[in-house]
Amino acid sequence: MNANPANTANPIAYQALAAAFRDEGTDVLFALLGDGNMHWAASLTDLGTRGVYARHEHAACAMATMYARATGKVGVASVTCGPGLTQIMTALTTAAQARIPLVVFAGESPLHSAFYNQHVDQRPLVVGTGAHYISGHSLQRMTDYVREAFVIARMERRPVVLAVPLDIQKQALSKPYSYEPSSAFIPQLGAMLPNPADVDRAVEAIHQSRKIVVVAGLGVLSAGAEAGCEQLADACGGMLATTLPVRGMFDHHPFGIGISGGYARATGHRLMKEADLLIAVGASLSHFTSDGGKLYGNARSIQIDTQPLGLKHGRKAADLYVRADAREGITAILNKLGPGRSQSGWRSDALAREIAEAPADATVFSPQPGFVDPRDAVAAIDRVVPKDWEIINSSGHCAYFTAQLRGRKPENFNVIRDFGAIGNGLSYAIGAAAAKPDKTIVLLDGDGSLLMHAQELETVRRHGLKLLICVLNDGAYGSEIHKMHADGISPEGAVHGRGDLAAVARGFGLRGKLINRIDQFDMLFEEFREAGEGTELWDIHIADNVTTPVMRAHTH
Repeated sequence: MNANPANTANPIAYQALAAAFRDEGTDVLFALLGDGNMHWAASLTDLGTRGVYARHEHAACAMATMYARATGKVGVASVTCGPGLTQIMTALTTAAQARIPLVVFAGESPLHSAFYNQHVDQRPLVVGTGAHYISGHSLQRMTDYVREAFVIARMERRPVVLAVPLDIQKQALSKPYSYEPSSAFIPQLGAMLPNPADVDRAVEAIHQSRKIVVVAGLGVLSAGAEAGCEQLADACGGMLATTLPVRGMFDHHPFGIGISGGYARATGHRLMKEADLLIAVGASLSHFTSDGGKLYGNARSIQIDTQPLGLKHGRKAADLYVRADAREGITAILNKLGPGRSQSGWRSDALAREIAEAPADATVFSPQPGFVDPRDAVAAIDRVVPKDWEIINSSGHCAYFTAQLRGRKPENFNVIRDFGAIGNGLSYAIGAAAAKPDKTIVLLDGDGSLLMHAQELETVRRHGLKLLICVLNDGAYGSEIHKMHADGISPEGAVHGRGDLAAVARGFGLRGKLINRIDQFDMLFEEFREAGEGTELWDIHIADNVTTPVMRAHTH
């Protein structure tokens, strides 16, 4: 059947839908096929879109989520109706909470059938995740639904599920294909300029403060305001920090103190506690950034953002607000601040040396023979892996350790953990590999997370991807066992044993290596480079008694 509706006077609905997705710039489709989406998906790939086919629907949705974050485009995934859709609820919730522009094409039960054995009321499920739901029931409006989905995804930065009943998909449209993509309807606006009165209040607060921390978020990265943040911190004699998604942005600066929040390095944590003013730029001042309000307890706060929310995660976000594009807001404050602002005396050569040299966490734990301290494992990975390779940081107990890499640009660090769900790491790595095919992807994950969707190792092999998968394997769900120990209950239900994940990888046709000594990393990395292509999994057996500062704070 001809997949191009331009060559059909009255195209089939699924053909027109596929063509509209292609006209929206859909270069990659992440999908698991079933009755409700297979005709549409085949038509879309016939039009030149690359298909990446997952082994589980959750994984397909998660792949598209990371693809969107890594490219700045709208990610596109597809699942069938009923059980195909119900499988993506966690991935869809994560995308909604991370404000990822995503469009999922799904089937719906046949509109004109009395019974269908995969029927479920899909709308409340999708809406409950925070995503938007569109039912495509009108043949006359079929391609309008596509435009509406992409406009909402782009403008509101949230996922949209477009669901069309199976029988409607196979009907012919009453008119020839004609489509104007969503880009023609997206307002093209200039940068948002700040109100001068807001700038005056911010400058007054700066003059009244001695120890200032400038915290950059994703808004700084998208606005290209990194240099402005550095100029502001330098003018104030203050420190530079970041949210987790843009960690590494100021690693080159002598007073870049790392991540703001529960993942803060020990030195950074101390300095943030000393601060009397926090200036958040392009950052939402979430529970994570402030470590639940504990990190900046003595500080006033200013938020520079295009959409300051006031209330975030149940807490007042800031004391003062400057509604502006990150770059414009900083420029206005710097111009008003002028050159006369006296330095605070907070900075010193000794402090710069401490920031550069002190470990993230120097807590001493009893050694476990035959196992590697996870902090040493991450330091070794950081040493051998080139700084311009793509890093995927997963969730779970291991995520603190793997976030402590140094000297890597935020553009090469990929993390989405707003919903706190493990099990996404491998799917995110595949999405990043599709987004950046010329890059080598390094996944840092835990064993519990990897095993949730280990079937996608077959997807990696089938699509010929080049990944280095580093699994910090403690043989358990790390967060749970430490909490259970602290609460005096048996951790039996959270312990599964380390097994042999390297053998699992080999079973899927990939290379797999066991690491239980720190001196293995250099040799194995050289072997990986010499192999040239294909994916390799490092099963790193880590000591299970090393806890993170986040966990220690939680359990004491």
